[in-house]
Amino acid sequence: MCLITFAWQCHKEYPLVVLANRDEFYKRPTKPADYWEDHPHILAGRDLEAGGTWMGVSTKDRWAALTNHRDPKSILTDVPSRGELTSNFLNSDLSVIEYLSSVKNSGKVYNGFNLLVGDTKKLGYYNNVNHEILQVAPGVHGLSNGLLNTAWPKVENARRKLQQSVESDRLDLNELVQQMLDHQLADDEELPSTGVPYEWEKALSAMFISSSEYGTSITTVLRLSSAGVVDFVEHTHPVGGRQEAKKEYQLTF
Repeated sequence: MCLITFAWQCHKEYPLVVLANRDEFYKRPTKPADYWEDHPHILAGRDLEAGGTWMGVSTKDRWAALTNHRDPKSILTDVPSRGELTSNFLNSDLSVIEYLSSVKNSGKVYNGFNLLVGDTKKLGYYNNVNHEILQVAPGVHGLSNGLLNTAWPKVENARRKLQQSVESDRLDLNELVQQMLDHQLADDEELPSTGVPYEWEKALSAMFISSSEYGTSITTVLRLSSAGVVDFVEHTHPVGGRQEAKKEYQLTF
């Protein structure tokens, strides 16, 4: 997952709204969102190469999402997949803070990551770059491949769109998906410097990324109502002539 924006405890009817784009190499094998056969309480897409997930929910009142931290100089080899950090929480009985504390103890064995885990009452964030555990405050937040609320152009663009939707009370699921399909590139003077070549920095500056081998493959919306009803919508975007696929689920925490 490479772009997430979310509204936490700032709308009366929907205390949590999460919009996320997964950016990945198109050839990486992926299973669309569904309930997992080996863990039927987990609803998520699945990385078939490593077995974890970038974002998902559990019928046990929990959700999790993950982004990579972009730093080409610090890439480790032969390390565990970061996707297990989300799936392990969805399959855990630990509280939000207990789980993030356990991850902090082992976080150095992974490549750089940002991890969001939550339930209906609490939302926590941890990254293994500055090793800080935060209980996320109410508001509209954004996360890409920097740190939480790092003001990259696409993060600010995504946050602004969601903030407007919350304030105008326009939280229709299809409209929320459409917000994440913005192909606009950042101006050169606004580009972050993350250690990748200019051409990549430019391509990666859009909310929705398109290139020949890598790009936004999945958009997911999670909307939790005050009654505990979760709407989970996944759009898989066309690659190599495939048709767009849409999956919708509803469950109760």
